[in-house]
Amino acid sequence: MKIKLSSVLIISTTLFFLLINCKDKTISFDNKVSFNKEENISYGNHSSQIMDLYMPVQNADIKRDVIIMIHGGGWRSGNKSQLTFFGLSLMKKFPWYIFANINYRLASATDYALPGQLDDITAVMDFLENKLHYSPQFILLGNSAGGHLSMLYGYQADHSRKIKAVINIVGPTDLSDSGFKNYQEYSFLEKRLVNPRCIEPGGSSFNFASPVYWISENSPPTLSYYGNSDRVIPSTQEKILDSALTKNNVIHESYQFNGGHLDWDKQPNDKFLIDKIEAFLKADKK
Repeated sequence: MKIKLSSVLIISTTLFFLLINCKDKTISFDNKVSFNKEENISYGNHSSQIMDLYMPVQNADIKRDVIIMIHGGGWRSGNKSQLTFFGLSLMKKFPWYIFANINYRLASATDYALPGQLDDITAVMDFLENKLHYSPQFILLGNSAGGHLSMLYGYQADHSRKIKAVINIVGPTDLSDSGFKNYQEYSFLEKRLVNPRCIEPGGSSFNFASPVYWISENSPPTLSYYGNSDRVIPSTQEKILDSALTKNNVIHESYQFNGGHLDWDKQPNDKFLIDKIEAFLKADKK
């Protein structure tokens, strides 16, 4: 078993470096699919407001929708590189999409996470519309805190209805849930997740920051993926989300994988997720 695992890791690592060629800026797959890559594009004035952009080479003049990938890290850490390899797997499967893998401004002892991180998603979309010279629809895909931001933006901040779908991977959805209070960074979230200026008098910061609080019949279709032994995101989060989406007649699917919070992109969980995403996005959801 150890030998097989080592072989898989070596092959995966080799493929990774073969595919990402920093000199020619082109990623080519064995199924004759190619993407042009632009790294660390600034979409704002802050040093954290950068993204990697992947544009299909074939039929480059076609107007395409965009998948925006949003990394996790507890709202105050993490980097777009966490989703690079998974993004490559998506590109091979979905050659008709443009992909944007983004960094965003992180929370700290002096900076709140929200609403700044939602504003960054808006800034990415505005930047891409200007660059592409048309208005695509967007799919938000994120893991953990990125999954939370994907849902929160789609349910709360998508006033122009630009979000075609949300792919939520192990994202917290109800921050006031008693099961979520065991989260090790909970005290930090109480202090630095939401700028108090966003909260209406008598309101709750965790209501403001909880995606389920904003679900309506107009919320975008949502696919969710949760671990059956996740010690970070309790199983109650998945149930609360599914219940709210069902109540509001929002098209949604929810699946579980074997493993904990970080096991979603490991074999065979990653392949299962990609297959479900393919079916979900191909179906007529609107």
